Amino acid sequence: MNANALSHVLKRTAVLTATAGLLTAGLLTGPASADSPAGSRPGTLAACAYYNGNALTVYGQRGDRVSQVQCLLANRRYLPWGDVTGYFGPKTRAAVKKFQSRHHLTANGKVDKKTWRALYA
Repeated sequence: MNANALSHVLKRTAVLTATAGLLTAGLLTGPASADSPAGSRPGTLAACAYYNGNALTVYGQRGDRVSQVQCLLANRRYLPWGDVTGYFGPKTRAAVKKFQSRHHLTANGKVDKKTWRALYA
């Protein structure tokens, strides 16, 4: 395993370990409540620990960055939990555009640094 791959594994392990600690402490308990209105920020959010960064994430991509975007959108009720698949398809793009529009960002469906910042806010 090269140094880059090892670094990724270690970072991922640290994030997952921290998340497990929060879950054990009862600070993160699962997906947003089904009775929360669309677009609201419910009091209980699922842990989104797929990716910790802000690289451009766009239609057609697959992987941890996409899963992170989808999880953050699902927490805010822009995307159903069943659509957290790790694939940036049409449903994810539509959810990103809706989120961007409601947060006064350029609604282009691309998750750039400004969109990442708003998703984590």
